[in-house]
Amino acid sequence: MAVKDYIRKRFFPHIWCPGCGHGTVMNAMIRAIENLGLEKNIIAVVSGIGCSARINGYLDFHTLHTLHGRALAFATGVKLSRPELTVVVPMGDGDACAIGGNHFIHAARRNIDITAIIMNNSIYGMTGGQYSPLTGYDDFATTAPFGNIDPSFDVVKLATGAGASFVARTTTYHVTSTIKILEKAITHKGFSVVEILSQCPTQFGRRNKIPSVVDMLNSYKTDTTPIGSKEKEKNPDLMERGIFIQEDRPEYCTEYDKVIERASKGR
Repeated sequence: MAVKDYIRKRFFPHIWCPGCGHGTVMNAMIRAIENLGLEKNIIAVVSGIGCSARINGYLDFHTLHTLHGRALAFATGVKLSRPELTVVVPMGDGDACAIGGNHFIHAARRNIDITAIIMNNSIYGMTGGQYSPLTGYDDFATTAPFGNIDPSFDVVKLATGAGASFVARTTTYHVTSTIKILEKAITHKGFSVVEILSQCPTQFGRRNKIPSVVDMLNSYKTDTTPIGSKEKEKNPDLMERGIFIQEDRPEYCTEYDKVIERASKGR
């Protein structure tokens, strides 16, 4: 199938700002699904609220547009009721780590077979450029005009500590590796977290004096490095990218089926 066969063309042109990285994320997601040869009718995409959440309206799969921060709660219900579905949850800063943070850590703890794609653009884009739990220290936002003093979450460490069995990080600059990582995440049996650094030129770039989208993308090239590289040893400030965790652990739906079986035997 062609990429256009996976989108709802009647909803185009999309509403993302020029240069936004979320379109690149959507493209990578479509290509990963295409490479895996998955049928559209076995995929459910669940989103919350925000720039990232608009992805699900553009994709021609089963889609569910839910409440802010509750995407993983809805997705958990979908997966438990229809475990044969491949469930993907594209999220932004708030849905994943702010209002949705509690759902995130417990989905990871349960290791339910859902793929969480966290588009980290370091800011709340749609609602006016407020700082988020993923905004860096001393970065600027509408609610931090003199610099943010809150330390940001490290999504990889947060997901790992909460018990996710697949954890990865990539960027919108590294498109080829992003597609390959998404393929592995989607086929992994368990809770998969893929953080994707995604540029926001309108809100983050403008307020932090990053001149252009090209500059933002180049920063992903120069400020990140593959896991375990020699560059990291030379410059500890570089952010690592790649697959950090990929482990086989009991999956929640499978374990729940065992409970049902035991209950049916009166135990």
